[in-house]
Amino acid sequence: MASHVGCEHYVRSCLLKAPCCGKLYVCRLCHDAEENHEMDRFKVREVQCSECQTVQQAQQMCQQCHVLFGEYYCSICHLFDEDKKQYHCQPCGICRIGPREKYFHCEKCNLCLALNLKGNHKCVENVSRQNCPVCMEDIHTSRIRAHILPCGHLLHKTCFDDMIGRGAYRCPLCMHSAWSMEDQWEQMDIEISQSQMPAEYQGVTVKIICNDCQAHCTVPFHVLGMKCSSCGSYNTAQEGGLIYQPQQLEQDTEAETDTEPEPQDQSESPTPN
Repeated sequence: MASHVGCEHYVRSCLLKAPCCGKLYVCRLCHDAEENHEMDRFKVREVQCSECQTVQQAQQMCQQCHVLFGEYYCSICHLFDEDKKQYHCQPCGICRIGPREKYFHCEKCNLCLALNLKGNHKCVENVSRQNCPVCMEDIHTSRIRAHILPCGHLLHKTCFDDMIGRGAYRCPLCMHSAWSMEDQWEQMDIEISQSQMPAEYQGVTVKIICNDCQAHCTVPFHVLGMKCSSCGSYNTAQEGGLIYQPQQLEQDTEAETDTEPEPQDQSESPTPN
């Protein structure tokens, strides 16, 4: 078993010798946080045992004291860690958290996804090569799982949880709803039905675009939200100003006319001395 040493990112019993600067770090993430350059983990050739300090060729077990550097070891990524059913995906070019039999590799997304998403997800080309849109860090950072949204974009699971905790429900990249919102939309229907707009806004409409289905439509205006007439989503954005009906404009004009002051009868004006 690997000793419970390492860093906040990995459980391992060795230090990596950085091929770029020759310094010893527990992992590439620790290196990148301290240095002004990045470590290429694929070029690592040597490690130092944390138990006996012997510098040696990268391998899973110390050649001197035989301590296990990591329950899991990948000779390509030079990844040492506790066992989380990891596996190296050749098309991805990196190690993934498994088990392998529960995942498949999507060629377009260039990403390993759960089997229940096979043929049931929206592909975004090379989505796994982008940074997390919330924290802007590597999507494959350390021990954090990635979470795929219905729109196909990817973010850290911890960032997703934090986003939900703050009340945000839309993808930071495309503004599509981050999960099924049917229950929330039904609640919005109830709240709007119980909140009548003032008389001057009765019959007023507005043009909107739906962030979920991309439909453009004209719908009744309401301060609590505008519902997409195509998919029923309230995840919409207003396009342009309010649209009043002709009779409303006539009423407004008549109201303005009624309030104008009557001209003073000049015949009744006092005669100047």
